[in-house]
Amino acid sequence: MELAKILVVDDAAFMRMMIKDILSKNGFEVVGEAADGAQAVEKYQELKPDLVTMDITMPEVDGIEALKRIRAIDSSAKVIVCSAMGQQAMVIDAIQAGAKDFIVKPFQADRVIEAVKKALG
Repeated sequence: MELAKILVVDDAAFMRMMIKDILSKNGFEVVGEAADGAQAVEKYQELKPDLVTMDITMPEVDGIEALKRIRAIDSSAKVIVCSAMGQQAMVIDAIQAGAKDFIVKPFQADRVIEAVKKALG
């Protein structure tokens, strides 16, 4: 089976590192990273990943806007949003905009993998 290709989007480099670490240890391939929503859309078009993990709160273009733009390009795009505690309203917006699932920071490896596997279905 080919490894699922994942694009990791977060404005914090250490958060991207944490997610990359969890994913690669569990047999997923991180094909790219982006530090903001605009970059995420560019990388999505360039890399055509199987899945995107998308931070909600980022400068310039936030995760929800990036999610909408990616889904406008590819209606079958699979995106999981990452949020801090207490961002329920934003998570609901993201799910309505087409996110497959959400994971809450601080990340728990098993929850991340469960969400990824479920989204890839």
